[in-house]
Amino acid sequence: MALISSILQHAKSHSSSKISTYIQRRLFSNDVTKENIVIVGAGIAGLASALSLQRFGIRSLVLEQAESLRTEGSSITLSKNGWKALDAIGVGDELRSQFLDLQGVVIKSDDGKELNSFGFKDEDKSQELRVVERRVLLETLASKLPPNSISFSSKLSNIETSENGTNTLLQLQDGTRVSAEVVIACDGVWSPTAKWMGFRQPKYAGHIAFRGLGYFPEGQPYEPKVNYTYGSGLRSGFVPASKTKVYWFVLCNSSSPGPRITDPSILRQQAKELVRDWPVADMLNLINLTPDDTLTRNPLYDRWLWPVISPPPFSGRTVLAGDAWHPMTPNMGQGACCALEDSIVLTEKLAEAMKSKHISVEDAFKAYGSERWRRVFPLTVMANRVGALLQSENKLI
Repeated sequence: MALISSILQHAKSHSSSKISTYIQRRLFSNDVTKENIVIVGAGIAGLASALSLQRFGIRSLVLEQAESLRTEGSSITLSKNGWKALDAIGVGDELRSQFLDLQGVVIKSDDGKELNSFGFKDEDKSQELRVVERRVLLETLASKLPPNSISFSSKLSNIETSENGTNTLLQLQDGTRVSAEVVIACDGVWSPTAKWMGFRQPKYAGHIAFRGLGYFPEGQPYEPKVNYTYGSGLRSGFVPASKTKVYWFVLCNSSSPGPRITDPSILRQQAKELVRDWPVADMLNLINLTPDDTLTRNPLYDRWLWPVISPPPFSGRTVLAGDAWHPMTPNMGQGACCALEDSIVLTEKLAEAMKSKHISVEDAFKAYGSERWRRVFPLTVMANRVGALLQSENKLI
Protein backbone atom coordinates (compact mmCIF):
# COMPACT_ATOMS: atom_id res chain seq x y z
CA MET A 1 0.00 0.00 0.00
CA ALA A 2 2.89 2.37 0.76
CA LEU A 3 4.19 1.98 -2.79
CA ILE A 4 0.76 2.70 -4.32
CA SER A 5 0.27 5.72 -2.05
CA SER A 6 3.67 7.09 -3.03
CA ILE A 7 2.91 6.67 -6.73
CA LEU A 8 -0.44 8.43 -6.43
CA GLN A 9 1.06 11.28 -4.42
CA HIS A 10 3.76 11.75 -7.04
CA ALA A 11 1.20 11.67 -9.84
CA LYS A 12 -0.66 14.64 -8.34
CA SER A 13 2.39 16.89 -8.59
CA HIS A 14 3.84 15.94 -11.99
CA SER A 15 2.78 16.39 -15.58
CA SER A 16 0.96 13.45 -17.20
CA SER A 17 3.82 12.87 -19.65
CA LYS A 18 6.12 11.97 -16.77
CA ILE A 19 3.70 9.90 -14.72
CA SER A 20 3.98 6.72 -16.82
CA THR A 21 7.79 6.74 -16.69
CA TYR A 22 7.78 7.35 -12.96
CA ILE A 23 5.30 4.53 -12.29
CA GLN A 24 7.34 2.11 -14.40
CA ARG A 25 10.52 2.94 -12.51
CA ARG A 26 8.85 2.46 -9.14
CA LEU A 27 7.20 -0.79 -10.19
CA PHE A 28 10.49 -2.19 -11.40
CA SER A 29 12.50 -1.11 -8.38
CA ASN A 30 10.43 -1.85 -5.26
CA ASP A 31 9.51 -5.20 -3.71
CA VAL A 32 10.41 -7.14 -6.82
CA THR A 33 12.11 -10.53 -7.01
CA LYS A 34 14.82 -10.41 -9.66
CA GLU A 35 15.63 -13.41 -11.86
CA ASN A 36 17.81 -13.88 -14.91
CA ILE A 37 15.50 -16.31 -16.73
CA VAL A 38 11.88 -17.07 -15.89
CA ILE A 39 9.92 -19.82 -17.61
CA VAL A 40 6.14 -19.51 -17.42
CA GLY A 41 4.49 -22.94 -17.34
CA ALA A 42 5.68 -26.32 -16.05
CA GLY A 43 4.39 -28.35 -18.98
CA ILE A 44 6.46 -30.25 -21.51
CA ALA A 45 7.99 -27.20 -23.21
CA GLY A 46 8.63 -25.37 -19.94
CA LEU A 47 10.32 -28.21 -18.07
CA ALA A 48 12.32 -29.28 -21.14
CA SER A 49 13.53 -25.69 -21.59
CA ALA A 50 14.62 -25.49 -17.95
CA LEU A 51 16.45 -28.79 -18.21
CA SER A 52 18.06 -27.82 -21.50
CA LEU A 53 19.33 -24.53 -20.04
CA GLN A 54 20.78 -26.48 -17.13
CA ARG A 55 23.12 -28.38 -19.46
CA PHE A 56 24.67 -25.00 -20.35
CA GLY A 57 25.06 -24.12 -16.69
CA ILE A 58 22.20 -21.61 -16.83
CA ARG A 59 19.69 -21.52 -13.99
CA SER A 60 16.04 -20.65 -14.52
CA LEU A 61 12.93 -20.29 -12.40
CA VAL A 62 9.75 -22.04 -13.58
CA LEU A 63 6.43 -20.45 -12.61
CA GLU A 64 3.49 -22.86 -12.56
CA GLN A 65 -0.05 -21.70 -11.79
CA ALA A 66 -1.21 -25.09 -10.46
CA GLU A 67 -0.45 -26.31 -6.94
CA SER A 68 1.58 -29.23 -8.32
CA LEU A 69 2.62 -30.73 -11.65
CA ARG A 70 -0.38 -31.02 -13.98
CA THR A 71 -0.08 -34.77 -14.49
CA GLU A 72 -3.72 -35.45 -15.30
CA GLY A 73 -4.49 -36.92 -18.72
CA SER A 74 -3.28 -40.01 -20.50
CA SER A 75 -0.42 -40.20 -22.98
CA ILE A 76 1.40 -38.46 -25.80
CA THR A 77 2.97 -39.84 -28.96
CA LEU A 78 6.69 -39.28 -29.46
CA SER A 79 8.38 -39.91 -32.81
CA LYS A 80 12.11 -40.03 -33.41
CA ASN A 81 12.48 -36.23 -33.50
CA GLY A 82 10.95 -36.06 -30.03
CA TRP A 83 13.28 -38.78 -28.79
CA LYS A 84 16.25 -36.95 -30.27
CA ALA A 85 15.30 -33.91 -28.19
CA LEU A 86 14.91 -36.02 -25.04
CA ASP A 87 18.32 -37.56 -25.69
CA ALA A 88 19.81 -34.07 -25.93
CA ILE A 89 18.62 -33.23 -22.41
CA GLY A 90 19.64 -36.59 -21.02
CA VAL A 91 16.36 -38.37 -20.26
CA GLY A 92 15.75 -40.39 -23.44
CA ASP A 93 17.00 -43.77 -22.27
CA GLU A 94 15.31 -43.52 -18.87
CA LEU A 95 11.97 -43.04 -20.60
CA ARG A 96 12.60 -45.61 -23.33
CA SER A 97 13.02 -48.31 -20.71
CA GLN A 98 9.43 -47.76 -19.54
CA PHE A 99 7.54 -47.68 -22.84
CA LEU A 100 7.16 -50.00 -25.82
CA ASP A 101 8.84 -49.46 -29.19
CA LEU A 102 5.89 -49.63 -31.59
CA GLN A 103 6.45 -51.77 -34.67
CA GLY A 104 3.64 -50.84 -37.05
CA VAL A 105 0.01 -49.97 -37.64
CA VAL A 106 -3.20 -51.86 -38.48
CA ILE A 107 -6.08 -49.88 -40.04
CA LYS A 108 -9.67 -51.15 -40.03
CA SER A 109 -13.06 -49.85 -41.13
CA ASP A 110 -15.93 -49.51 -38.68
CA ASP A 111 -17.31 -52.88 -39.83
CA GLY A 112 -14.12 -54.59 -38.65
CA LYS A 113 -12.58 -55.11 -42.10
CA GLU A 114 -8.79 -54.66 -42.27
CA LEU A 115 -7.93 -51.94 -44.79
CA ASN A 116 -4.16 -51.74 -44.50
CA SER A 117 -1.16 -52.54 -42.34
CA PHE A 118 2.54 -51.71 -42.46
CA GLY A 119 5.67 -51.62 -40.33
CA PHE A 120 7.18 -48.33 -39.17
CA LYS A 121 10.70 -49.50 -39.96
CA ASP A 122 9.88 -50.86 -43.43
CA GLU A 123 11.41 -47.83 -45.15
CA ASP A 124 13.26 -46.14 -42.29
CA LYS A 125 15.12 -48.40 -39.87
CA SER A 126 15.80 -45.45 -37.57
CA GLN A 127 12.11 -44.71 -37.03
CA GLU A 128 11.09 -44.72 -33.38
CA LEU A 129 7.56 -44.34 -32.09
CA ARG A 130 6.40 -44.77 -28.50
CA VAL A 131 3.41 -43.66 -26.49
CA VAL A 132 4.55 -42.06 -23.24
CA GLU A 133 2.46 -41.35 -20.17
CA ARG A 134 2.24 -37.61 -19.71
CA ARG A 135 2.60 -37.99 -15.96
CA VAL A 136 5.82 -39.97 -16.27
CA LEU A 137 7.32 -37.54 -18.78
CA LEU A 138 6.62 -34.47 -16.63
CA GLU A 139 7.79 -36.12 -13.42
CA THR A 140 10.99 -37.30 -15.10
CA LEU A 141 11.81 -33.84 -16.45
CA ALA A 142 11.02 -32.16 -13.13
CA SER A 143 13.11 -34.65 -11.15
CA LYS A 144 16.26 -33.58 -12.99
CA LEU A 145 15.95 -29.93 -11.95
CA PRO A 146 17.54 -28.52 -8.77
CA PRO A 147 15.32 -28.07 -5.70
CA ASN A 148 13.11 -24.96 -5.75
CA SER A 149 13.40 -24.63 -9.53
CA ILE A 150 9.60 -24.68 -9.82
CA SER A 151 7.39 -22.17 -8.04
CA PHE A 152 3.87 -23.60 -7.81
CA SER A 153 0.67 -21.60 -7.25
CA SER A 154 2.25 -18.83 -9.33
CA LYS A 155 -0.43 -17.65 -11.75
CA LEU A 156 0.47 -14.83 -14.12
CA SER A 157 -1.92 -11.87 -14.06
CA ASN A 158 -0.03 -9.13 -15.90
CA ILE A 159 3.06 -8.53 -18.04
CA GLU A 160 4.95 -5.27 -18.49
CA THR A 161 8.17 -4.33 -20.23
CA SER A 162 10.66 -1.97 -18.59
CA GLU A 163 11.26 1.47 -20.06
CA ASN A 164 14.54 0.44 -21.71
CA GLY A 165 13.24 -2.97 -22.77
CA THR A 166 15.87 -4.95 -20.89
CA ASN A 167 13.55 -6.46 -18.29
CA THR A 168 10.05 -7.88 -18.12
CA LEU A 169 7.90 -7.49 -15.02
CA LEU A 170 5.61 -10.41 -14.26
CA GLN A 171 2.77 -9.67 -11.86
CA LEU A 172 1.37 -12.79 -10.21
CA GLN A 173 -2.17 -13.23 -8.97
CA ASP A 174 -1.06 -13.36 -5.33
CA GLY A 175 0.63 -9.95 -5.64
CA THR A 176 4.16 -11.25 -6.12
CA ARG A 177 6.20 -9.38 -8.73
CA VAL A 178 9.12 -10.90 -10.60
CA SER A 179 11.51 -8.95 -12.80
CA ALA A 180 13.24 -11.14 -15.40
CA GLU A 181 15.95 -10.42 -17.93
CA VAL A 182 14.49 -13.18 -20.13
CA VAL A 183 11.01 -14.73 -20.10
CA ILE A 184 10.26 -18.01 -21.89
CA ALA A 185 6.48 -18.35 -22.06
CA CYS A 186 5.30 -21.96 -22.23
CA ASP A 187 1.87 -21.19 -20.85
CA GLY A 188 -0.17 -23.41 -23.11
CA VAL A 189 -2.83 -23.18 -25.80
CA TRP A 190 -4.61 -20.26 -24.12
CA SER A 191 -1.37 -18.44 -23.37
CA PRO A 192 -1.94 -14.99 -21.83
CA THR A 193 1.55 -14.10 -23.00
CA ALA A 194 0.67 -14.82 -26.62
CA LYS A 195 -2.45 -12.69 -26.23
CA TRP A 196 -0.29 -9.88 -24.80
CA MET A 197 1.95 -10.16 -27.87
CA GLY A 198 -1.00 -9.74 -30.21
CA PHE A 199 -1.63 -13.32 -31.34
CA ARG A 200 -5.20 -14.23 -32.17
CA GLN A 201 -6.92 -16.89 -30.10
CA PRO A 202 -6.60 -20.51 -31.30
CA LYS A 203 -9.38 -21.66 -33.61
CA TYR A 204 -11.64 -24.64 -32.93
CA ALA A 205 -10.98 -27.39 -35.50
CA GLY A 206 -14.44 -28.99 -35.36
CA HIS A 207 -13.43 -32.19 -33.56
CA ILE A 208 -13.48 -33.47 -29.98
CA ALA A 209 -11.08 -36.08 -28.61
CA PHE A 210 -11.87 -38.51 -25.81
CA ARG A 211 -8.74 -40.14 -24.40
CA GLY A 212 -7.76 -42.55 -21.68
CA LEU A 213 -5.27 -45.14 -20.49
CA GLY A 214 -6.57 -48.68 -20.01
CA TYR A 215 -4.88 -50.51 -17.14
CA PHE A 216 -4.14 -54.26 -17.10
CA PRO A 217 -2.44 -55.09 -13.76
CA GLU A 218 -1.64 -58.64 -14.92
CA GLY A 219 -0.28 -57.48 -18.28
CA GLN A 220 -1.96 -56.12 -21.42
CA PRO A 221 -2.55 -58.61 -24.30
CA TYR A 222 -1.72 -56.55 -27.40
CA GLU A 223 1.16 -56.51 -29.85
CA PRO A 224 3.18 -53.28 -29.98
CA LYS A 225 1.23 -51.78 -32.87
CA VAL A 226 -1.06 -48.82 -33.48
CA ASN A 227 -4.64 -49.99 -34.05
CA TYR A 228 -6.86 -47.55 -35.98
CA THR A 229 -10.56 -47.82 -36.84
CA TYR A 230 -12.17 -45.32 -39.21
CA GLY A 231 -15.88 -44.58 -39.49
CA SER A 232 -17.97 -41.76 -40.94
CA GLY A 233 -17.03 -38.62 -39.02
CA LEU A 234 -15.68 -40.82 -36.26
CA ARG A 235 -12.42 -42.65 -35.61
CA SER A 236 -10.84 -44.48 -32.75
CA GLY A 237 -7.63 -46.20 -31.92
CA PHE A 238 -5.63 -47.91 -29.23
CA VAL A 239 -1.90 -48.23 -28.73
CA PRO A 240 -0.02 -50.33 -26.16
CA ALA A 241 2.06 -47.91 -24.10
CA SER A 242 3.74 -50.30 -21.67
CA LYS A 243 3.44 -53.85 -20.40
CA THR A 244 0.37 -52.94 -18.34
CA LYS A 245 -1.17 -49.86 -20.00
CA VAL A 246 -2.89 -49.17 -23.31
CA TYR A 247 -3.60 -45.68 -24.61
CA TRP A 248 -6.89 -45.20 -26.47
CA PHE A 249 -8.70 -42.35 -28.18
CA VAL A 250 -12.04 -41.60 -29.84
CA LEU A 251 -12.41 -38.55 -32.11
CA CYS A 252 -15.80 -37.26 -33.19
CA ASN A 253 -17.10 -34.31 -35.18
CA SER A 254 -18.90 -31.54 -33.32
CA SER A 255 -20.10 -28.16 -34.55
CA SER A 256 -19.06 -26.55 -31.27
CA PRO A 257 -16.65 -27.35 -28.41
CA GLY A 258 -19.58 -27.75 -26.04
CA PRO A 259 -19.41 -27.36 -22.24
CA ARG A 260 -16.34 -28.41 -20.29
CA ILE A 261 -16.90 -31.88 -18.82
CA THR A 262 -14.65 -33.41 -16.17
CA ASP A 263 -16.95 -35.96 -14.49
CA PRO A 264 -15.28 -39.35 -15.26
CA SER A 265 -18.58 -41.23 -15.30
CA ILE A 266 -20.00 -38.90 -17.95
CA LEU A 267 -16.81 -39.00 -20.02
CA ARG A 268 -16.73 -42.78 -19.90
CA GLN A 269 -20.37 -43.06 -20.94
CA GLN A 270 -20.00 -40.58 -23.81
CA ALA A 271 -16.91 -42.33 -25.17
CA LYS A 272 -18.61 -45.74 -25.03
CA GLU A 273 -21.74 -44.46 -26.77
CA LEU A 274 -19.66 -43.29 -29.73
CA VAL A 275 -18.24 -46.76 -30.47
CA ARG A 276 -20.93 -49.00 -28.98
CA ASP A 277 -22.19 -50.24 -32.37
CA TRP A 278 -18.75 -50.99 -33.78
CA PRO A 279 -17.72 -54.66 -33.92
CA VAL A 280 -14.35 -53.83 -32.36
CA ALA A 281 -14.99 -54.98 -28.79
CA ASP A 282 -11.51 -53.96 -27.62
CA MET A 283 -12.47 -50.29 -27.37
CA LEU A 284 -15.36 -50.83 -24.95
CA ASN A 285 -13.18 -53.04 -22.78
CA LEU A 286 -10.36 -50.48 -22.75
CA ILE A 287 -12.72 -47.67 -21.79
CA ASN A 288 -14.11 -49.78 -18.93
CA LEU A 289 -10.58 -50.52 -17.68
CA THR A 290 -9.53 -46.87 -17.65
CA PRO A 291 -8.83 -45.17 -14.28
CA ASP A 292 -10.83 -42.00 -13.74
CA ASP A 293 -7.80 -39.72 -13.55
CA THR A 294 -6.71 -40.51 -17.12
CA LEU A 295 -10.10 -39.88 -18.77
CA THR A 296 -10.24 -36.61 -20.71
CA ARG A 297 -12.41 -34.82 -23.24
CA ASN A 298 -10.65 -32.14 -25.29
CA PRO A 299 -11.98 -29.97 -28.10
CA LEU A 300 -9.16 -29.60 -30.65
CA TYR A 301 -7.73 -26.18 -31.47
CA ASP A 302 -4.91 -24.81 -33.58
CA ARG A 303 -3.39 -21.53 -34.72
CA TRP A 304 -2.01 -21.07 -38.23
CA LEU A 305 1.05 -18.82 -38.21
CA TRP A 306 0.47 -17.08 -41.52
CA PRO A 307 3.60 -15.32 -42.85
CA VAL A 308 3.54 -11.52 -42.59
CA ILE A 309 0.17 -11.59 -40.77
CA SER A 310 1.23 -13.41 -37.59
CA PRO A 311 3.47 -11.62 -35.06
CA PRO A 312 6.95 -12.99 -34.36
CA PRO A 313 7.15 -15.35 -31.36
CA PHE A 314 8.93 -12.77 -29.24
CA SER A 315 8.54 -9.25 -27.94
CA GLY A 316 11.61 -7.66 -26.43
CA ARG A 317 13.10 -10.32 -24.20
CA THR A 318 9.97 -12.44 -23.89
CA VAL A 319 9.58 -15.44 -26.20
CA LEU A 320 6.96 -18.14 -26.81
CA ALA A 321 7.50 -21.89 -27.09
CA GLY A 322 5.33 -24.97 -27.57
CA ASP A 323 1.54 -24.70 -27.57
CA ALA A 324 1.75 -21.08 -26.44
CA TRP A 325 3.08 -20.24 -29.89
CA HIS A 326 1.83 -22.95 -32.26
CA PRO A 327 -1.04 -25.08 -30.91
CA MET A 328 -1.78 -27.86 -33.40
CA THR A 329 -4.22 -30.75 -33.67
CA PRO A 330 -2.85 -34.23 -32.81
CA ASN A 331 -3.34 -35.77 -36.25
CA MET A 332 0.39 -35.84 -37.09
CA GLY A 333 1.45 -36.81 -33.57
CA GLN A 334 3.83 -33.84 -33.52
CA GLY A 335 2.52 -31.45 -30.85
CA ALA A 336 4.74 -32.66 -28.01
CA CYS A 337 7.63 -33.40 -30.38
CA CYS A 338 7.58 -29.82 -31.67
CA ALA A 339 7.43 -28.47 -28.11
CA LEU A 340 10.54 -30.49 -27.26
CA GLU A 341 12.29 -29.33 -30.43
CA ASP A 342 11.42 -25.73 -29.56
CA SER A 343 13.05 -26.10 -26.16
CA ILE A 344 16.29 -27.42 -27.65
CA VAL A 345 16.62 -24.86 -30.45
CA LEU A 346 15.60 -21.92 -28.28
CA THR A 347 17.87 -22.70 -25.35
CA GLU A 348 20.87 -23.43 -27.57
CA LYS A 349 20.52 -20.05 -29.28
CA LEU A 350 19.84 -18.27 -26.00
CA ALA A 351 22.86 -19.86 -24.31
CA GLU A 352 25.06 -18.80 -27.22
CA ALA A 353 23.80 -15.22 -26.95
CA MET A 354 24.33 -15.07 -23.19
CA LYS A 355 27.94 -16.17 -23.57
CA SER A 356 28.71 -13.98 -26.59
CA LYS A 357 29.43 -10.28 -26.89
CA HIS A 358 28.35 -10.27 -30.52
CA ILE A 359 24.89 -11.90 -30.36
CA SER A 360 22.02 -10.25 -28.52
CA VAL A 361 19.15 -12.05 -26.85
CA GLU A 362 16.84 -10.45 -29.40
CA ASP A 363 19.00 -11.82 -32.23
CA ALA A 364 18.79 -15.28 -30.66
CA PHE A 365 15.00 -15.06 -30.48
CA LYS A 366 14.80 -13.89 -34.08
CA ALA A 367 16.94 -16.82 -35.27
CA TYR A 368 14.85 -19.24 -33.20
CA GLY A 369 11.61 -17.87 -34.61
CA SER A 370 12.81 -18.08 -38.19
CA GLU A 371 14.11 -21.63 -37.87
CA ARG A 372 11.15 -23.02 -35.98
CA TRP A 373 8.46 -21.26 -38.05
CA ARG A 374 9.64 -23.13 -41.15
CA ARG A 375 9.06 -26.33 -39.21
CA VAL A 376 5.85 -25.74 -37.26
CA PHE A 377 3.71 -23.79 -39.73
CA PRO A 378 3.57 -26.58 -42.37
CA LEU A 379 3.01 -29.21 -39.68
CA THR A 380 0.13 -27.25 -38.15
CA VAL A 381 -1.60 -26.85 -41.51
CA MET A 382 -0.98 -30.48 -42.47
CA ALA A 383 -2.30 -31.79 -39.15
CA ASN A 384 -5.47 -29.77 -39.61
CA ARG A 385 -6.04 -30.93 -43.18
CA VAL A 386 -5.31 -34.57 -42.34
CA GLY A 387 -7.80 -34.35 -39.49
CA ALA A 388 -10.47 -32.88 -41.76
CA LEU A 389 -9.92 -35.72 -44.24
CA LEU A 390 -9.97 -38.47 -41.63
CA GLN A 391 -13.07 -37.03 -39.96
CA SER A 392 -14.95 -36.69 -43.25
CA GLU A 393 -18.53 -37.93 -43.27
CA ASN A 394 -18.34 -38.55 -47.02
CA LYS A 395 -18.62 -42.31 -47.59
CA LEU A 396 -16.48 -42.02 -50.74
CA ILE A 397 -13.42 -40.88 -48.79
